[in-house]
Amino acid sequence: MKTVFPPEFMEELKAKNDIVDVIGSYIKLERRGYTYWACCPFHHEKTPSFAVNAADRYYHCFGCGVSGDVIGFVKNYENVDFRQAVEILAARAGMQVPECDDRAAEEAARRKKKLDRLRMLMRETARFYLSNLYSGEAQAHLAYTAKRGLSPTIMKKFGLGASLDFDSLPRFLLDRGYTREECLESGACSETNGRMYDALAGRLIVPIIDQMDEVIAFGGRLLEKSDRAKYKNTRETVLFNKSRTLFNLNQVKKLRRAGGLNSLIMVEGYMDAISLAQGGFPNVVASMGTSLTKDQARLCKRYADDVFISYDGDFAGQKANLRGLDIMKQEGIKVRVVPLPDGMDPDDVIQKQGAAAYQDCLDHAMPLIDFRIHAAKMKYDLTRTDERRDFVRDALQIVREAESATEREQLLARISKDADVSIGALQRDLDAVPRKAPPEESEPQRKEDNAAGDRKAERFVLAACLFQKPYAEGCDLSGIRFSSEDLRTIADYIERGRKEGHIRPAGLFDEMSADGELSEVLDLDLGDNLDGERAERYFADSLRLLKERGIRDEIAAYRSRFETATDPAEKREILSRLNALTKKLGMLR
Repeated sequence: MKTVFPPEFMEELKAKNDIVDVIGSYIKLERRGYTYWACCPFHHEKTPSFAVNAADRYYHCFGCGVSGDVIGFVKNYENVDFRQAVEILAARAGMQVPECDDRAAEEAARRKKKLDRLRMLMRETARFYLSNLYSGEAQAHLAYTAKRGLSPTIMKKFGLGASLDFDSLPRFLLDRGYTREECLESGACSETNGRMYDALAGRLIVPIIDQMDEVIAFGGRLLEKSDRAKYKNTRETVLFNKSRTLFNLNQVKKLRRAGGLNSLIMVEGYMDAISLAQGGFPNVVASMGTSLTKDQARLCKRYADDVFISYDGDFAGQKANLRGLDIMKQEGIKVRVVPLPDGMDPDDVIQKQGAAAYQDCLDHAMPLIDFRIHAAKMKYDLTRTDERRDFVRDALQIVREAESATEREQLLARISKDADVSIGALQRDLDAVPRKAPPEESEPQRKEDNAAGDRKAERFVLAACLFQKPYAEGCDLSGIRFSSEDLRTIADYIERGRKEGHIRPAGLFDEMSADGELSEVLDLDLGDNLDGERAERYFADSLRLLKERGIRDEIAAYRSRFETATDPAEKREILSRLNALTKKLGMLR
C-alpha cells in the first residue's frame, strides 16, 4: 500500500513542484492552448499524445492510458517507489519530509527498514572494498588497474575496490552489526555448506550504482586466468535486477542535467564503460553482458533518443544482439552500430589506438537497417550463386522496412555491389511484393474503448462531472449504482468536491490507482469528446440509460421478494413499489 503523508505536506509539495516544470525537466513539452504536449516517455510513439494539464496538475497519455500527478510521474520515470518520489520532489523544493502514517504501517515500515538496511550494507561494503584497494595488501589489484591504464581519478570516480579473500568481508559486516540473513539477502555474501563467504572473493570490484546514486550490486573482475568466470556480478536481489539496470546511469543522469548529453554509447561490460569514460566519452552505459531488454531500452530513451551500440569486433557476438537492437528501435530510439576492428572491444581500441581512433569508429557507425543487411551478408558465401540469391532474398526483406525512397535506393546500391546484381533487377523484385504503408496517425490519437455500452455511459457521465461541464451541473451521482469500485470511488470524490466547493481531477491520484477506470475516464478529456451539442446529447442519453438500469435492478429485486413473500400486507406493499417504479421507468423513456 502507498505511504500516506500529512495532507498539508502533500499539498505544499505539489504546489512547490509545478508539474509542467518538473516534467519539462525530463522531457520536452510543447504548449498548445492550456495543455502541454509531448511524445509519451512510457511508450513509443511518433505523434504526441502525452498531455500535461497545468491547471489541474496531472498528466495523461491518450495513447497508452498512463496517468498521474507530479509524484506519479517522478515515480514512474525514475523507477522508484512512492516515498522515494516524494523525497526527490521534497529535495527539489527544499522541504523536509515528515514522519508519516501508513495504511499498512507495520508491513511498510518493516519493508522500508529492511531495504534501508540493505542499502546501507551495500554502501559499507563498497567502502570496505575501497579501503582494501589502498591498504597495502592489494598490489595485484593495483597492478591490474595499471595494466589497464586506469588513472587514479577514474578509479575514484567509479569507486573501484578490491576483494582480498573469502572471509574478511563477512567478518567485517557481522562486526558492523548486520545479520547473517542481511549479508546473504544483499547478495554481497554467499553460502555453501553453512559457510558464508565473499561472493566476489579475490576480484577487482566495481560498484554498480543506480540512477538514485545507491549501490545496488557489484561487478568483479578476476586478476589472472582461471577456470572461474572472468567477470561475475552480484546475483539478483531485492535491490538488483540485471535486466532493469544499466551501469553508469548515475553519471549519465548528472551529465544530462548539466546539458552535456546528446546520445548514449552502449557497451557490454563495465570495464569497457570505465575505459571509454577515461578516454573522454562519459556518455557511456553498459548492459553488463545481458541481452538488451525492453526495460533497458526504456531507460536509454529517458536520457537520449540516439544510441550507439558498441559491442566487440566479434561479428558473431554483434549478430546475436540483433533482437535487442530491434527492441530499441521499437522504443523509438535511433540505433547505430559502431564497427570495431576484428577481435577488439572498445577498451582495446582506447588502449591500443587511442580516443581519436574510437571517435573515428563512432563517426562510421552504421544505421540499424544497414547493420541488418551486413548481418545478412555475413551468413552467406557470396562466391556461390545459390547463396548470393539467398542473400538477396533476405536483404530485400530488410529493405522493405526502410522509411524513405532515398534510403531504399542507397541500400539497393549496396546490395547490387555485394551480390553482383543490377539495381534494376533488385528494384523489380522489391516491387513484386507491395510495401506495407505506414499506419496513419492522427494528432493526438486515443486508444480504442472496447467496453460495453453501460460501462462507456458510466465513464462519460463521470468525466463530464469531473471536468465540470455545464450540462452536467446538478447531476446527482449518488442515485446511480456504478458497476465497479473504481467508478464508485470517482463518483464519491466528485460528490465530496461539490460539497467542499472545488473538484480537482488530480486529487483522485491520492485516492486510487492511476490505472484502470481512472485512466479511462481521463481519456475522455480530449478534443471535443466532452464538448458540444453531441456530447450534451450523449450525456443525457447515458444518464437516462444508467437511471433505467438502476430502476430495472430495483424492479427485479422487488419481484424476487414478491415471489418469496407470504404476508399479504407485505405483498401489497411490494406491488405498490413495483407500480411506482414501473411508472418512473416509463417517464424516463
